[in-house]
Amino acid sequence: MPDLVTSRKKISLLVAQLNAIGSRPSNEDSLAVGDQDDLACFVISDGTGGHAAGEVASRLVAQEVIDRFMLEASFGTRALRSYIDSASAKVALNKRLHREQQDMSATVAALLIDQKNSRCVWGHMGDTRLYLFRNHKISAMTKDHSLAQRFIEAGFGTQVELRMHPQRSMLFAAIGADGGIQPDITVSPVELHPGDAFLICSDGFWEWVREPEMELCLADAGSVQDWLDAMNSLAELHVQAANKLRDNFSAIALWVGEPVKSDNE
Repeated sequence: MPDLVTSRKKISLLVAQLNAIGSRPSNEDSLAVGDQDDLACFVISDGTGGHAAGEVASRLVAQEVIDRFMLEASFGTRALRSYIDSASAKVALNKRLHREQQDMSATVAALLIDQKNSRCVWGHMGDTRLYLFRNHKISAMTKDHSLAQRFIEAGFGTQVELRMHPQRSMLFAAIGADGGIQPDITVSPVELHPGDAFLICSDGFWEWVREPEMELCLADAGSVQDWLDAMNSLAELHVQAANKLRDNFSAIALWVGEPVKSDNE
């Protein structure tokens, strides 16, 4: 009788990515992707700090998460926390070495997937978000570490109103920021099903696409690239209607497919 564990086929992942400068003079968004040993890691970071420090911070965070993952590929909440902690240490070291970058910090949202066992964990700090869609509806989403989010949770407004809140961009947690707040990590692994979808995105993306629109675009999309393109097209229309400049924006869209055969089967 074949071993039920070793004969399990890993799930397939279909991915589309977007990273753009928007109307800003520089791009402080970074994204990175890695895969190894039937594991996959996806991360987006949005930096702050001025004097190009935001670009440095986001690049350090995104690259360090993936570098640590590739060096010590493992799955679980502890593994993901260690990758984010390593990125935090990297930013702290860079701040000590470069006095002109003392004010830099960066958000992060990272997703770790075990393709062999169809499960995932995720973590975040700041207002870069992760959404999980199931049956074309949002099943889970991260909560921003922002003052506006706290106001919403206290009953002073709705999630939709958060996008236009005057203090929406005021964060109380980010990598490199003071306060000692730890990243939010999923308590335990989440089981994945064929048809599930993820969207990881910086605020320059989600602030211009509302959640019902994300769901409608997903239901109508013929591919993961179509889904991402449709959402971004809506975002551009909303930016034009508001007559505003668009911030840097980044997104990783991901579809979970059926199990696939391994090379040695």
